[in-house]
Amino acid sequence: MFFSDRAGKYQSQKSSFMNQEFEVLVIGGGTGGIMTAAMLLKKDPSLSVGIIEPGDTHYYQPAWTLVGAGAYEYEKTAKPMKDVMPDKATWLKDKATAFKPEENKVSTIEHGDITYKYLIVSPGLVMEPSMIEGLPEALEKGIVCSNYIDPNHTWDLLKKFKGGNAIFTQPTTPIKCGGAPQKIAYLAADYFQKNNVKANVMFATPGSVIFGVEPIKKTLHQVLDRYGIHFRPFYAPTRIDVENKIVHFKYVDESENQCVINEDNVLNESLKGDVDIEVPFDFMHIAPPQAAPKFVRESSLVNEAGWLDVNHYSMQHNKYENIFGVGDVNGLPTAKTGAAIRKQVPVVVDNILKLRRSKAADNTSYNGYSSCPLVTGFGKMTLAEFDYGKNFTPDPKLKRMLVFNSDKEHWRLWMLKKHMLPYLYWNKMLNGEEV
Repeated sequence: MFFSDRAGKYQSQKSSFMNQEFEVLVIGGGTGGIMTAAMLLKKDPSLSVGIIEPGDTHYYQPAWTLVGAGAYEYEKTAKPMKDVMPDKATWLKDKATAFKPEENKVSTIEHGDITYKYLIVSPGLVMEPSMIEGLPEALEKGIVCSNYIDPNHTWDLLKKFKGGNAIFTQPTTPIKCGGAPQKIAYLAADYFQKNNVKANVMFATPGSVIFGVEPIKKTLHQVLDRYGIHFRPFYAPTRIDVENKIVHFKYVDESENQCVINEDNVLNESLKGDVDIEVPFDFMHIAPPQAAPKFVRESSLVNEAGWLDVNHYSMQHNKYENIFGVGDVNGLPTAKTGAAIRKQVPVVVDNILKLRRSKAADNTSYNGYSSCPLVTGFGKMTLAEFDYGKNFTPDPKLKRMLVFNSDKEHWRLWMLKKHMLPYLYWNKMLNGEEV
């Protein structure tokens, strides 16, 4: 049965749609999947495009940092999935379970095997709290909070916090928006100061640097000093003692860490090995460990680290030329952000359209661009834009906003984060427009 709405064709009954075929099949109705499908259909409306996505709601997750600090309404970050689906795409409300790349098929729960000519893999990543002992229980009991899972709970705990140790940390795995764990630390520290809450704030990271882009790093060290935040590099969370509210850290070197740039600070060799560092906490925010979805990481499409094995510049799979990756699932040496997706999508679209015309997928113009809007307090932000070489690459358009040094804190950048970026996301990116 087909239902007509803004999402075009929506398939809900499995019996009628077994063994369907699409010229382009997209896995994932997140930022990457929706933007890529919309841009493809904008450039060639004759394409048959199917999108596999089980969820009913599409979230603008970059705003969850602000939600966790009481500066944005959670309800404004969500829209019904049917409202963001491209008009001419077919939404298969289903879950992908396996790849059959030799047969150009994807297996699903409800629709069986779906055949494609070109496949776009963009399912995002998944939270894996069980990789840290005690974290699932700590989250379930509400003792620990995470903007990645429930930003409203973060704000609830911040308001209830009356003082003591406030710990902010992240895992050794790659994560969405590598700057997010420290953004909430700055907002919380600002909140504590404004409300005269006596807090001992610590930001602990497995990496050795607060941020890997030099001009941004200098600004962030000034922010750390302003709030009196204790910066602890090389600290990887290993266990949470829920009953006693103690977080255990292991001192790690760069070979044990995948999530941030490792440089700058000097490793304290005396702390390496099996040294267990215990830190009691009264408030704790954590970015959970994260990984590619299970059906991806257990497939033949991944690299040794378990991420989609694609060319770093074209997003084309390194083995299967008709498969492309977009977004967080890709195994790329750059930050996993919506801004990276914004630059990856036009490259993927161009390459697929070239293949369709029997030409080579020779667009290799993605240079690792990513962006991290680093909120440093209420009404303050610096904008880290960078490439594979960790070069600071600010967008020239910022000058139109009278922002000439985006590596410095600016209230106009805060306005960009809170108002302009959500508008561009909902009205431009998801409609397949290059921004």
